[in-house]
Amino acid sequence: MSPDAFIDPLRIGPEEIATGRAGGPLDGVTLAVKDVIDVRGIPTGAGNPTFLAGAVPATKHAAAVQRLLDAGAHVIGKAHTDELAYSLAGTNAHYGTPRNPGAPGRIPGGSSSGSASAVAGGVAQIALGTDTAGSVRVPASYCGVWGLRPTHGRVPLDGVVPLAPTFDTCGLLASSGELLERAGLCLLGASAGDPPAALVLATDLLAAADPAVAAAVEEAAGQLAADLAVPLSRDRLAGDQLDEWLDAFRGRQFVEAWRAHGAWIEARRPALGPGVAARFATARDTPASAAEAAGPAGEAVRAALDRVLGPGGAIVLPAAATVAPPPDLDGAAKEALRSGTARLTTIAGLAGAPAASFPLAAADGRPVGLSLLARPGEDERLLAAASRLQARL
Repeated sequence: MSPDAFIDPLRIGPEEIATGRAGGPLDGVTLAVKDVIDVRGIPTGAGNPTFLAGAVPATKHAAAVQRLLDAGAHVIGKAHTDELAYSLAGTNAHYGTPRNPGAPGRIPGGSSSGSASAVAGGVAQIALGTDTAGSVRVPASYCGVWGLRPTHGRVPLDGVVPLAPTFDTCGLLASSGELLERAGLCLLGASAGDPPAALVLATDLLAAADPAVAAAVEEAAGQLAADLAVPLSRDRLAGDQLDEWLDAFRGRQFVEAWRAHGAWIEARRPALGPGVAARFATARDTPASAAEAAGPAGEAVRAALDRVLGPGGAIVLPAAATVAPPPDLDGAAKEALRSGTARLTTIAGLAGAPAASFPLAAADGRPVGLSLLARPGEDERLLAAASRLQARL
């Protein structure tokens, strides 16, 4: 794929398609909305032409969109997405691959591909995305923007196309740390909190990343602790359970993805891109019992967080295992990259915990996201850290 084969991030726009309330904390802030999230008057396409052809204009805004409109943001476009949000790459076999302004010629990451591309390119100041297995944090890392996956359940999913409801969240991408906090608090319906009281660098998760990425995150973690004036320690979070946790996550994701879309796929026989088609084929053949391991795995992750973290602490880890890869990798290489990053990103999903990606590092001249992972319900600490850090960037 040549650089001129990349597409603009928006499926619809950029022009104002929904007006926010004047005088709110986000008055005049421009917002792009991932095309699995409803905006009133526009059909939601979910990255697939057959899905779009069967869709009707949404009769109301998704709850997450309404919260940001009530705070004053203006929706200026619907952003491209990977098909049915079932990818971490940002490529789409039907519509193309949005540009990555942070790493030109590289993929933007997905499935909130257009959302991250729009923010990184200055098309929108903030964007809504969804994050099931990393679909906010990975494109935030690849494109060099700020991103938040909230605690599961803190942002209503009314008006959002599901993938795996146990893990689905509606999150946010932003052009600055200050704006991530301001918009994030509006999205959560929350008040500002304190940043993490301590940081723990997860050495086993660091070792799961590409060496250049690991080195960049390790260096950035020291600077982050200094900037926040908090202690930084080292510990292992997953031990020898990392692959077990990933398998448990995937088992339930397969079962729930087929439950969400299997009947539609069998009835409509839509064309799906190769990677998405392969995942749904596996999902079709996955027994319902495969979902059962996710419950104990989630309990194990939460117990590990309690063991490693003191009060108000946060884990530091890479937001993705590599920098943004080129678009022309073969299928095996793509799946290896996906699995490597998913080992890191699915931990938050199993725990139902908030996680953020901050653009604080680089490797090989390309952005690297430093991720903070907190206990469920401590989203405000991550947002406060983002805002504090903005002062030095």
